[in-house]
Amino acid sequence: MDALLEGLDPEQRAAVEAPRGPVCVLAGAGTGKTRTITHRIAYLCQRGHVAPSQVLAVTFTKRAAGEMRTRLRSLDVHGAQAVTFHAAASRQLRYFWPRVIGGPRWELVDQKIRVVGRAASRLGLPTEADALRDLTSEIEWAKASLLTPEDYPAAAARAARDIPAPAEQIMKLYATYEQLKNEAQLLDFDDLLLYTAGALEDNAEVAQEFRDRYRCFVVDEYQDVTPLQQRVLDAWLGARDDLTVVGDANQTIYSFAGASPQPLLNFARRFPEAVVVRLERDYRSTPQVVALANDVIKWARGRPAGSRLNLVGQRPEGPPPRFHEFDDEPAEADAVAGRVKTLLDEGVAASEIAVLYRVNAQSEVYEQALASLGIPYLVRGGERFFERAEVRQAMIALRTAGETSGSLPEVVRAVLARVGLTDEPPTGGSARERWESLLALVELAEEFAVSAPEADLPRFCVELDVRAEAQHPPTVEGVTLASLHASKGLEWDAVFLVGLVEGTMPIQYADGDEAKIEEERRLLYVGVTRAREHLWLSWALSRAAGGRKYRRRSRFLYNLVPENHPAARVSAGAQRPPLMKKEKPTCRVCAATLVEAQAVKLGRCRSCPSDVDEELLESLRQWRSARARELKVPAYVVFTDATLMAIAEQRPTDTAGLVAISGIGASKLDKFGDDVLGLVRAGVGYPAT
Repeated sequence: MDALLEGLDPEQRAAVEAPRGPVCVLAGAGTGKTRTITHRIAYLCQRGHVAPSQVLAVTFTKRAAGEMRTRLRSLDVHGAQAVTFHAAASRQLRYFWPRVIGGPRWELVDQKIRVVGRAASRLGLPTEADALRDLTSEIEWAKASLLTPEDYPAAAARAARDIPAPAEQIMKLYATYEQLKNEAQLLDFDDLLLYTAGALEDNAEVAQEFRDRYRCFVVDEYQDVTPLQQRVLDAWLGARDDLTVVGDANQTIYSFAGASPQPLLNFARRFPEAVVVRLERDYRSTPQVVALANDVIKWARGRPAGSRLNLVGQRPEGPPPRFHEFDDEPAEADAVAGRVKTLLDEGVAASEIAVLYRVNAQSEVYEQALASLGIPYLVRGGERFFERAEVRQAMIALRTAGETSGSLPEVVRAVLARVGLTDEPPTGGSARERWESLLALVELAEEFAVSAPEADLPRFCVELDVRAEAQHPPTVEGVTLASLHASKGLEWDAVFLVGLVEGTMPIQYADGDEAKIEEERRLLYVGVTRAREHLWLSWALSRAAGGRKYRRRSRFLYNLVPENHPAARVSAGAQRPPLMKKEKPTCRVCAATLVEAQAVKLGRCRSCPSDVDEELLESLRQWRSARARELKVPAYVVFTDATLMAIAEQRPTDTAGLVAISGIGASKLDKFGDDVLGLVRAGVGYPAT
């Protein structure tokens, strides 16, 4: 017993030694919650309060359940069940089926979206894959929220759902889906929970047998429980109270799927005699990362008292978090890739580095930047950019578009309009992700048009093929690219939080809804708390290189960026971000305002005479070819044609002049700056060093 309690801090020990009965562990990020609840299970077993076979511990992912089982085995606890909610319900339903339903057991739906598609077709609703995914999500939300089809319209209105079709149509779709599924004698994952709860609620004999079998219950990540999962838990418990729950309301990020922190926050009201323990000692992150995490969440509005955990870092001091503002996304990505390379050179393993973003469509520019440096990467929770179905479909449409006229970006936008690119983004869900991916292709066309003004659509398609090939290194251990949602439950030595601008973090469709805005803040909090030591937060003022700097950094950063930081532009007390002042680049020849991306890149109007140094330009091209061969990357990865032209025209002789050229950020300055300045200085008569 002493060995079991050894190494626990006072709060963890209080949770472990709490008497049998209701226990609520409010556990902040990195505070050792899994260690605490597994030691509690072992403690109860060793003290003889419960046999291992009478313990049922549930969580939300197979990975978390597997980790719990591994830890229990290491504590010499064998026979305790540690599974997901759905796995537990599936086993119970399989066992009790002959008594509560009878006849052959219904099969589990292998692809729910197919049945939804049949229902949609019957009702004349859209049957495209993206539309079906969003409609399926609405049905899942309704079932997780214990709503009947008739309940759906009013409940969706109360929850301010961003619905993919009129509520009445979704109600009919939900009812038709249930009818088709029942006629085929099929169950979906939500049915596993519904039928299990019903079996225990309606059959006293079944309930008694189950409650004789399991006497002690543990629920991990309790802030993510849905009404349906809570109903199953209540059915398991009956009138008993031998329940331990652990969670953190500050990490509630799945309300769109029906999750609610209310059962966690109301636990002490439901069980007045419950032991409530707060874990706030953070063993994961340095004090610097912990301090920033606390700062992120302390500005949240409407925080219930029970959620106000204040983490206290327990690790040695580390580097301060880094904040960076960039002119455009390619510069941001280049800088991130450069910093990743530095960390790798310093001995940080690639698998201990993550780049996290709000939406999956943001991955492309980081895939490209990492590939250009030969850094392996893995995309978690999604596909690589060029493997996504909508991107593959778009590339087919571009290759088969036939004769077109107009500028390349205009042509690409017109072609992609045929496959779903609209002027305004959809409100959310799969349709929004698809739209973001298509828009990213238009932005690639805009960038390519700057470097190759005469390029047509076929040449752009070749460019996309080259990029796709460059972004498909062998699958090996590498840097993780993931959305913030996909990062939940994971941790890395170094974390890069990128693209932190208004409209992305918080996401655009959350604006105007305080509850959604606060969930976005919690999502950022989750991202920050994934970092053990190195933390980077960055944003870009423009999407494309040389584009108009219209963006504002995320409102969540305005109380975080140090006042003396170059990117700090408002006082620490500011609550709303001010409008970003729009910079107006001017022509260095005639002083006219520049608008076109290529003109901004070159620093002059297209109609103004070029003063390019042809000899220098040729030297730069030869140098670029040599470096590209050396790095085994396409030439444009080193510098685009437009960037070389700008260098040969402007002939910068120092670092400040070089980085003033759009497209040359910190990463490229570090890799290529000395070479380029040496060539320029030699060409204008300056010493080479």
